[in-house]
Amino acid sequence: MTRYRNLVLFMVLAAVWGSAFMAIKAGLAYFPPVFFAAVRYDIAGLIMLAYAFYATETPLPRSRADWMEVGVGAVLLIAAYHALLFIGQTDPTVTSAAAAVIVSLNPVLTTGFAQGLLPDERLTAVGIVGLLLGLAGVAVLSELDPSNLLAGGTVAKLLIFGATAAFAFGSVLTRRIDSKMPIETMEAWSMLFGALLMHVLSVGLGESLADVVLSTEGIAALLYLALAASALGFLIYFDLLERLGPVEINLVSYVAPIFAALSGWLFLSEVPNASTAGGFALIFLGFVLLKRDAIRQELRHQLGGRADRVNE
Repeated sequence: MTRYRNLVLFMVLAAVWGSAFMAIKAGLAYFPPVFFAAVRYDIAGLIMLAYAFYATETPLPRSRADWMEVGVGAVLLIAAYHALLFIGQTDPTVTSAAAAVIVSLNPVLTTGFAQGLLPDERLTAVGIVGLLLGLAGVAVLSELDPSNLLAGGTVAKLLIFGATAAFAFGSVLTRRIDSKMPIETMEAWSMLFGALLMHVLSVGLGESLADVVLSTEGIAALLYLALAASALGFLIYFDLLERLGPVEINLVSYVAPIFAALSGWLFLSEVPNASTAGGFALIFLGFVLLKRDAIRQELRHQLGGRADRVNE
């Protein structure tokens, strides 16, 4: 029963996070991008903070390390990642699936940053090939060549790549900080301070409430992102991270683009092209090469558990 529960939650998480790219695309027709991202995390941050007060004994950061981790989360994991992602998705040539595929590079980039910042992390020659394959996947997806380097679609995809790099870098930095703060508390305060930073950036970019077009579709997209993709999504993620571990939960990054493509096709009439599929294949192959040892250990664990159940 637990195995099926984990599978159902995993697929729900992939569906929610994958379809979030469609919701972002839909909402951007009614909200300025950075303001849209900020309001999303105003709502999600308050919900997560309420959950932190309910579920943990330390809902407030206490130590210097706690505040450092919140700062990294606010600047890189929330503000930089979402501001660049939302701005990148304003380009009409960037489909929901393409954005999701670029973001799926996150585990590959995280491993690359860990190589330089975490002393216990080491990349082998095969791991370096995996990292390069992941980067090549983004190049294929962005259709990089001298003639279209400054084209709108390419620039937008590179902005989304920058968002993914910011998230990966922030993830590694938080692992270097010796904080004992519960993850729910860290996420709540990072969301709130990240939202504040995005509001400041939004004003600096000249966005205003006058640019907002109130509509049922826009409000629905905002609530879906805040309640489903952020609040519910992170709660499921925390639960599965504890039950499955980081290797298996990382695979959600490679299932989410499928749901991004399906939801983009159903609701926005988006059709992924060949470069989207090719970029995804290279990124996924890069992930397999980088995480081959962990994947091998996980397969042995799963096969060993099945063998034990057969012998009982």
